[in-house]
Amino acid sequence: MRRESRGNPKVTGVLPTALEEATKVIQALLLAGKEYICVMKLHSQVPEDRIKAVLGEFHGTIYQRPPVRASVKRRLRTRKIYYVNFLEMDGRNVLFKVGCEAGTYIRKLCYDVGEVLGCGAHMQELRRTRVGPFVEGEGLVTLHDVSYMFARWRETNDENLLRSFIYPMEKSLELVPKIYIRDSAVDALCHGAHLAAPGVLSLDTKIKPNDTVAVFTQKGEAVALSKALVSTEKILKMDHGLVAKTQRVLMPRGAYPKMWRGGL
Repeated sequence: MRRESRGNPKVTGVLPTALEEATKVIQALLLAGKEYICVMKLHSQVPEDRIKAVLGEFHGTIYQRPPVRASVKRRLRTRKIYYVNFLEMDGRNVLFKVGCEAGTYIRKLCYDVGEVLGCGAHMQELRRTRVGPFVEGEGLVTLHDVSYMFARWRETNDENLLRSFIYPMEKSLELVPKIYIRDSAVDALCHGAHLAAPGVLSLDTKIKPNDTVAVFTQKGEAVALSKALVSTEKILKMDHGLVAKTQRVLMPRGAYPKMWRGGL
C-alpha cells in the first residue's frame, strides 16, 4: 500500500499495512531494510563530481543521531547504508537513491552530506520505494484503489478483488531467514514452546545467534517468529538442545494435531 503523510506532503511511498492476526508480523517488517528516492536541496552550488564523491563516503556503516522530532532517544548509533546512488542534478536539487538499514533517518543523512560538502543541505522530498519484500510498482495499490475494490467486493462478493491487494502474511517474511520444522513440532511451538534441534528439517544459510528467524512448516506456512540461539553451522550438527527461542506465535493453536506431552 502507498501513503502520503498528512504532516509532510513531500513524504510519500510504500507503507505495508497488516490486518487482524497478520499484525503479528509487523515486528519483522520494522527490522526490514528500506529503499528511498530523495531530493536533496543544497544551500549553494556544488560541482556534480564533488557530490558523487561525498555520497560515496556514506556507503557502509555510518553514525547517526536521530533528529530532534524523532520518536526515539537522541543517542548516537550506527546504521548501515547498503548503497547510495546519484541519479541526477538540477541546479541545487540532487536526486539520489539509497538502500539502508531500518531506522536510518534520510533527513539527517541529507544534513550530514551538506556538512561534508561545506555548503549545507536539507531533504526537499522523499519517497519510500521499498520495505523488505514490498516494492513500489509490484502489485501495490493506493488507498483509493483499496476503497474502490472493497466497494466492488461488497457488490459482487468476488474474493479475487480482495486477493488483488491482500497478501498472505508469509509474503512479509520472504526476506527473513527461515527454519523449516517437522509437523510433529508445529503445535508445540503454537503453545509457546521453543524450537529444539530434533524438530528442524532444513534451514537457511548464514543464520547467526540472536538473528530474528521465521519458523515455517514443510508446506510453507508461518508458525512463529523466533530468536536464533546458535548459528546455521551449529544447528546442522546438533541432535538435541534448543536452537531458537519463540518470540511471537503466528499460527493458531490446533492447526496441526498435538504430538507432544503436556507440561509446557
